[in-house]
Amino acid sequence: MTLDDVKTLAERIRAEMAKAVVGQDEMVDLLLISLFSAGHILLEGPPGTAKTFAAQCFARTLGLDFKRVQFTPDLMPGDILGANLFNFQTSSFSLTKGPIFTELLLADEINRMPPKTQAALLEAMQERSVTLDGVSHPLSDRFMVVATQNPIEQQGVYPLPEAQLDRFLFKHVLAYPSEAEERRIVVDHGSRFGAPKPQDWSVEAVADAAAITAAIDVVRSNRLAEEVAHYVVALVRATRASASLEAGASPRAASMLAGAARARAALDGRNYVVPDDVKALAPAVLRHRVILSPTAQIDGQRVDTIIGQLIEQVDAPR
Repeated sequence: MTLDDVKTLAERIRAEMAKAVVGQDEMVDLLLISLFSAGHILLEGPPGTAKTFAAQCFARTLGLDFKRVQFTPDLMPGDILGANLFNFQTSSFSLTKGPIFTELLLADEINRMPPKTQAALLEAMQERSVTLDGVSHPLSDRFMVVATQNPIEQQGVYPLPEAQLDRFLFKHVLAYPSEAEERRIVVDHGSRFGAPKPQDWSVEAVADAAAITAAIDVVRSNRLAEEVAHYVVALVRATRASASLEAGASPRAASMLAGAARARAALDGRNYVVPDDVKALAPAVLRHRVILSPTAQIDGQRVDTIIGQLIEQVDAPR
């Protein structure tokens, strides 16, 4: 696969999703960048903003093994991972795999499950493996989590711990659609009853496992110049020095930002990363990895505003 093939594949996926998903271009781009940089993505927004439906459409375009888990407060780790169950006919234990043994996992309303169950995802998201009774079981190299969550201000949700958030490449905050987009949604979707399904809009698979693996390999070969790498590090370190932030981003954030920038360059048809790639992706990479200081919270400051200020303050290579 060539760089042009990666760009063409991304355009085909966008076109298929556009059949059913109105607007949300930034979200679609971040889904693609997550896919091609082997990352995970967290989608946050109020109910009814097409988080789950967009994830379902995305999965359908890829032709990958897909499973969905609806997270609830009573969900246990074994409900996700599976368990070794005793077979009385063979007098032996056999592994019953949970839904995490897939290629694309939709973790729907992930912040409605308690911390103990949230922790069950940590190993899978970081190492792409699951350990049950001391035995490690590998997951697919293409394993990807698309998680949705409602804002923390809503009822019945648990805040995700920092270790869990740090596993996500991106956190994208969905806004309400524009008036024109909402009118289109009403026209296109208002005549249908029940939960929408991607197949109702003829969303079809335009990729497969081999194509996605090949695209990831192409993205990894994209060039990250030393001065751009230094810029990534300087930007991430600036979050740790900011007086408005109690905790800054981790070194993992810098590595993930660099990988995501390679994927963004590929979607633009380039085999090299430019500072604008880093600037464009920094908010989605950093917003869930930093914590406001108490003073900033009292002053009503927003994380995205502070990150935007840091992007302006840190000198980018020319």
